[in-house]
Amino acid sequence: MRTPQVVVVMGVAGTGKTTIGPLLAARLGVPYAEGDDFHPQANIDKMSAGIPLDDADRWPWLEAIGHWAHGRAGLGGVVSSSALKRSYRDRLRAVAPGIVFLHLTGDRQLIEDRMSRRRGHFMPTALLDSQFAALQPLEADERGVAVDVGGGPEEIVERAVRALEALPGITGGSK
Repeated sequence: MRTPQVVVVMGVAGTGKTTIGPLLAARLGVPYAEGDDFHPQANIDKMSAGIPLDDADRWPWLEAIGHWAHGRAGLGGVVSSSALKRSYRDRLRAVAPGIVFLHLTGDRQLIEDRMSRRRGHFMPTALLDSQFAALQPLEADERGVAVDVGGGPEEIVERAVRALEALPGITGGSK
């Protein structure tokens, strides 16, 4: 019997973390937490004004996500977080050592197009360049998988499930 894992859906803004995360959680039969909900209001205000967050802004946010993930250890869950830098993922792993990452990847033009069509989100398209500049893809020693975001949500989730199942010890929770 494999232990349910907590999956962190990561990637730059506009890759579909908020769309894919809940679909993946439903598919795995575990709860979903929206990473943006862990941001303090000051971070939302800063991003809404088109100002990129710095590391000092991100640490409390990452700690909060990590604590949620730690609380789901052995139970499973899915949470979204850009987790763009290795140091951010290290911070998440320090709080929740058993997490696994699902890195949503894609062509910049596709992501910008999707970002420009979404409504009611505080992250402006103007910050996409800073997101790509900060992105450090998963390294070989990091537990996780990268999945391309081309195609529809169900297609992406199917690719994600197959990739996650190929990792040792990965499974969802009870339905």
